[in-house]
Amino acid sequence: QVQLVESGGGLVQPGGSLRLSCAASGRIFRLNAMGWYRQAPGKQRELVATNTRDGITNYADSVKGRFTVSRDNAKNTVYLQMNNLKPEDTAVYYCNAKILIRSYASEQAYWGQGTQVTVSS
Repeated sequence: QVQLVESGGGLVQPGGSLRLSCAASGRIFRLNAMGWYRQAPGKQRELVATNTRDGITNYADSVKGRFTVSRDNAKNTVYLQMNNLKPEDTAVYYCNAKILIRSYASEQAYWGQGTQVTVSS
């Protein structure tokens, strides 16, 4: 059993900052890529940022220069530092992790429960 627990969402004014955290726990043999997706009302879930085990990052164009994804492999945790937030960043943010639960198992994707980020004055 694998769990992803997110924290750090909330209400912030435009131009403000928030930091999201996501910790993976449970039966984990190897934790590969981790990242963040978001889903705004009436829209499809979209990629925000990912971070491979080796630290290679990828960002959506809409957040480049404002968001930073990082991870602590010793803690099985991924972070999303969000600066200069805009109203269009309002969404539920979901943590995603690619995990092997056994050495001989296939990689599987796991999701967190989601955390609400609201940017409004």
